[in-house]
Amino acid sequence: MTDREYILGTREQETLRLGIQHDAWAPMARQCWKRAGVAAGDRVIDLGAGPGFAAFDLAELVGESGHVTAIERSARFVKAGQAIARGRGVRNVDFIEMDLMTDAAPAGLYDASWCRWVASFVESPAALVDTVAATVRPGGVSMFHEYVDYASWRFSPSLPHVEEYIARVMQNWRDAGGEPDVATSIPPLLMERGFTIEHAEPRAFCVRPGDRLWTWISTFIDSNLGRLVELNVCDTSWARTVRQEFLVAESDPSTLMITPMVLEIIARRAQTPPLSS
Repeated sequence: MTDREYILGTREQETLRLGIQHDAWAPMARQCWKRAGVAAGDRVIDLGAGPGFAAFDLAELVGESGHVTAIERSARFVKAGQAIARGRGVRNVDFIEMDLMTDAAPAGLYDASWCRWVASFVESPAALVDTVAATVRPGGVSMFHEYVDYASWRFSPSLPHVEEYIARVMQNWRDAGGEPDVATSIPPLLMERGFTIEHAEPRAFCVRPGDRLWTWISTFIDSNLGRLVELNVCDTSWARTVRQEFLVAESDPSTLMITPMVLEIIARRAQTPPLSS
């Protein structure tokens, strides 16, 4: 792979999909930030920021007196985020090209960290949480939205080909070194590093065609089927069958979809570091 790509890719289609995904999840993200107490003047680090969609919302929340540092390993995504910042005239966001698994954490301590759908794709969630512990100040807060039960993504009536696709997605992530159900490992890792879990809540929704969250899923299926073909995980005939089954279901307004379950985690770092053993 080039450009330190992700298993889902970093090309323009993926950038567009990430924008749709963020729009669907932005209300839940803002609720999380509010619950965690992120406020004007705060310094926030966004880990695995992609093109920066959440980073720009955080920049608006912390205002001109605050600052957001967006950490991203893909040069394409960094350039896309920088271009958006220039186009919008946003001056309180900066992008750092950095691999969370291999590069040193940026210097300085932040009031808050935000991490969404990153831990599922990294080789070591522990190393990711090490970066959180190295960058969040004592008394600061760390926030995660990560998948906790990806197989909870189901349909009514059932869609056997789409359910097979879901299983292949999970296996593909695992084959690449990730873990789709990673969220259960995050709270213990945080507590080992001196954080207290203030809030943990599952997030899953039952939606119908046309809902914002349905669109989030439909764009993922469309783009990721092409990605699986590109990676030789499946052939075009099977991808076409999955896509057709989903499109038929999408045309029926009575179809129900349960979205893959996400765990929201808010953890507070202790004012004093834990004693070493």
